[in-house]
Amino acid sequence: MVLENDTIILFWRRNKDMGGASSKEKRQHGSVRIPYGYYESRIPEFFPMVPLHWHNEFEINYVISGKSEFVYGNERFVTDTGDIVILPPNMLHAVYPHGDAGQIYDTLVFRGEMFGVNKEERGWVSHIEPIINGNRGITAPITAKHRFYGEIRKSVEHIFRCSKKNESIADLYLKSELLHLICLLEEGDCIKTVKNREDKSMESIRSVLVYINRNYRENISVEQLADMVHLSKSYFMYLFKQVSGVSAIGYIIQLRIREACELLRNSDDTSAEIAFACGFQNLSNFNRQFKSCVGYTPGQYRRLQKGLAEELRESRR
Repeated sequence: MVLENDTIILFWRRNKDMGGASSKEKRQHGSVRIPYGYYESRIPEFFPMVPLHWHNEFEINYVISGKSEFVYGNERFVTDTGDIVILPPNMLHAVYPHGDAGQIYDTLVFRGEMFGVNKEERGWVSHIEPIINGNRGITAPITAKHRFYGEIRKSVEHIFRCSKKNESIADLYLKSELLHLICLLEEGDCIKTVKNREDKSMESIRSVLVYINRNYRENISVEQLADMVHLSKSYFMYLFKQVSGVSAIGYIIQLRIREACELLRNSDDTSAEIAFACGFQNLSNFNRQFKSCVGYTPGQYRRLQKGLAEELRESRR
């Protein structure tokens, strides 16, 4: 996991040039030529969880099947098949397993430029810019109970069809459909003024998240984090749990396990090498934490991923 402009990016790959001492992002959320990124997401098959993070792009999640627990700013909810979660830029969010249930969902992350509207136009000023600057928020999740659900779902499905094609003409259709989606959200009363903007305590937690994501392989104590933001240990622990849904130490472990999963999938390193590279001090603790978080031992997880990769290759032939 790396940071870019204080943005926490979700995907990693090992930096071989630095001997595994650091990692850098595995995927960019698009580029100048293609300002969006499509991801097929599966919990727990592809990754055990999506730790709390934020980024400066929009994000659309469409649940294909299964359930998961979603952290959406100050809200917590369980997503189910057919649910739609649309994130404005810089929204804190996370995805965790819901019991033994897995979830398959499509994700599109895109830049505001994808709307293709001149920033001086009243359409941009009135309807898109307020979402980007945090003055207006998007209802989540959008479920089958919503009166505009059928139209919104049709629009979202069209958006994902276009993004999966990865063609220049499909990009134009995608741009037009994103504007259509904004119109549907407005007409369906899914975009509303944000009454409670983040206070200083939330800003403190964001700064702690940035620090943890830069240093999670090192020894970090709760006392150290609390001192960093000038809070008492007890209040810091309470506040962090309220915001993230897990303790600060639990969050550090999530990041270490997430990187360990990446290395188990994409390297031939031993479990011991991976454990120490991710910040664990001994192998037995790594094995225990990994099994608790993922549900498999590191060896079982590696074999499962190899079988899944082969299954996906066969299905795409």
